[in-house]
Amino acid sequence: MLSVEDRITKAHVALMQNKQTLLYSGLLMVGNVQVKDDYPTAYTNGRDVIYGRDFVNSLTDPELRGLILHETMHKMYQHLFTWKAIYKENPQLANMACDYVINLEIDDIAKKEEFVKLPTEGLIDEKYRGLDSGEVFRLLKQDQEEGKGQSGNSLDEHGWDEAEALTQEEQAELAKAIDGAIRTGALLAGKQGGDISRSFETLMQAQVDWKEQLRDFVSTVCVGKGDSTWAKPNRRWLQLDMYMPSQISETVGRIVVGVDTSGSISQEMITKALSEVVSICDNVTPEKVDLLYWDTDVASHEIYTEDTYSGLVSSTKPKGGGGSSSNCVFSYIEKNKLEPQCIVMITDGLVYYPATSAYPTIWVMTEERYSQPPFGSIIKIK
Repeated sequence: MLSVEDRITKAHVALMQNKQTLLYSGLLMVGNVQVKDDYPTAYTNGRDVIYGRDFVNSLTDPELRGLILHETMHKMYQHLFTWKAIYKENPQLANMACDYVINLEIDDIAKKEEFVKLPTEGLIDEKYRGLDSGEVFRLLKQDQEEGKGQSGNSLDEHGWDEAEALTQEEQAELAKAIDGAIRTGALLAGKQGGDISRSFETLMQAQVDWKEQLRDFVSTVCVGKGDSTWAKPNRRWLQLDMYMPSQISETVGRIVVGVDTSGSISQEMITKALSEVVSICDNVTPEKVDLLYWDTDVASHEIYTEDTYSGLVSSTKPKGGGGSSSNCVFSYIEKNKLEPQCIVMITDGLVYYPATSAYPTIWVMTEERYSQPPFGSIIKIK
């Protein structure tokens, strides 16, 4: 009888030899694989995978191959890095949302190849086909709020906190390895006459723009937090001469935008970033935009509302020009009780940081080399 370790190795080889699954050949070699006695199912931190010995022993060979594909797809989509915001909002629903997306893909392979089967514990529902994890999460949350929440556990455990603990350099190295593995798998599949899935084609083409990342962050934090209201009409329908209610989530509270004016950021970069902030505000319609210019202190505080933020870029007057310490922004927010739904920090990243933030934060970095903030998400402006 083969050991669990040998069964996993054998399953890897089988997946790398089959025309329908050799796409994943390179991804199977990303990160480390371990078997542990104290794990109830399986686990991934987005790079490494751990399999529970008893759980693997309970699976047939096709189910084991399905489980391995499941962990591999978490890596492929970089779920634990892409969807940190929804995890922090509701860990269980975030786990379920990620699983629903990839289990449909595994089920599609299983319909073509009997040697792959989704374990019975896997969550699957056709109504989520074609959606990404963020969209599934919002539907799950809506169902939960309406008392129609689906019960169920994720097929595996997701190490979100361990993924977040990876340094920026480790995350960049992992993203590069995953991209290379995807392209290698597609090349092998093409040479062997295998199918290249639409998801692989999309991932190979995807060069995520910083604007998309910023938009996704703000939308994930701000959208989907309430019901509809007639108190404020939906502007998207007004242009069609139709009076419809807006979502309360479209009339969210404040967004704080902190702009580093220490002297190392060009006006071109500031204008580019602020223009995108205005575009995002047009979608999520914050009650207020608090624009803070800072160096070692907050030098200026400008407030914009729905009626005025379209003119933000042309009317704003940047102030400052000393050193760089982002602590002042977070202290100012607390002192003035701004209570934003999220904070967008535009900086070169060569600054001093506070230890933590009470609010979701994204750092829009303008320099290739920057010091690592202790919290929040990072995007590099292009």
